[in-house]
Amino acid sequence: HNGQKRFVIVDSAMNDLMRPTLYHAKHTITPLKNVQRDVSMCDVVGPICESGDYLAKNVALPHLESGEILMIENVGAYAYSMASNYNTRPRGAEVALDSHLQARLIKHRERFEDMICDEEHLLQQAQQDSALSKVSCHDD
Repeated sequence: HNGQKRFVIVDSAMNDLMRPTLYHAKHTITPLKNVQRDVSMCDVVGPICESGDYLAKNVALPHLESGEILMIENVGAYAYSMASNYNTRPRGAEVALDSHLQARLIKHRERFEDMICDEEHLLQQAQQDSALSKVSCHDD
């Protein structure tokens, strides 16, 4: 809260859900647990610290505790396909609710190690090539 505007800072960011930033798409955001607390207007923002790093603006949410989970509804198939690894952020897991409102994991969260795997292999290959070229230079 900056005295005029309340900000709810979440782990998710614009790299996970670009639609609000790109074309002002609006998604219902609700706490996963039904909490009975005072509600006030806020912006739901991510931790990237870019002006476009928001998931919702001027939404009514209850006051939340650290660690509470928010549900961003109806993001559709485009959310994940538009997601990126901006700022070396792994893409999040995808969870769907079935007709009985049971959560189903449909895509695992990326791991940092998976994101840099190709670069590590390239670096290892370059180091091996460099070591081989040094050996061949000494053999001349």
